[in-house]
Amino acid sequence: MRRYAPAATLGFALGGFFDGILLHQILQWHHLLSLVPGVTELRMQVLWDGYFHAAMYLVAVVGLWAMWRHRGAIGHDPRRHLWAPLLVGFGLWHGIDAVLSHWLLGIHRIKIDSEVPLLWDVGWLIGFGILPAAAGLFLAMGPRGPGRSAGWRLSALMVLTVAMATWAAQPPPDMPLTSVVFRKDLSGEEIADRLAAVGASVLWHDPALSMAMIEMPDGGAWRLYGMGALLVAGGGLPAGCFGWSRA
Repeated sequence: MRRYAPAATLGFALGGFFDGILLHQILQWHHLLSLVPGVTELRMQVLWDGYFHAAMYLVAVVGLWAMWRHRGAIGHDPRRHLWAPLLVGFGLWHGIDAVLSHWLLGIHRIKIDSEVPLLWDVGWLIGFGILPAAAGLFLAMGPRGPGRSAGWRLSALMVLTVAMATWAAQPPPDMPLTSVVFRKDLSGEEIADRLAAVGASVLWHDPALSMAMIEMPDGGAWRLYGMGALLVAGGGLPAGCFGWSRA
């Protein structure tokens, strides 16, 4: 079982990335806590989306580290120890998300504004949960075989994972603005001073100035992380996937 767990762990993280990037940010069908009572502010919704993506980064790192440790077994039979558990892990994420997040906890649904949310939940579970997991089990039960080309495949998979993480941390190419969320314990004056210190022009902000849309002609938005920012669009850190929000 230990030989299958590394790739399954990475597949689980990729399932989370797929869900968050596509549904939370690109399609914006829901946020992580869309249906949680009392969590109605966009700031909090986006903040928890950022926490979710940061957690998926950690899971991906654990999976890649474990795959490197078991690279010998993966290279001997990549179909059984790499591609099969990768698909199972991807499907497992969507299965757990459907049962736990959609039906037991009810913190969100796949398409909240749909007239029949359950139909979307079930369709998504089948298409991205059951079918990939079934394909992975089918591969795992196939005949064993040597994997002479597993080395470059494993390297390509690692590069793909890092590329997906890097892509998620970038703002859209047509978005000249930067979104930033600050800690609640900072006053509006403190936040204004810190934005002015990095040459940022505030174009919009909430009443408390804890969430703002800013323009930084000279770049360097990542410096705001050292000034009390929780999320910075395009800051080059895991929370930077916030940059795809249309907030």
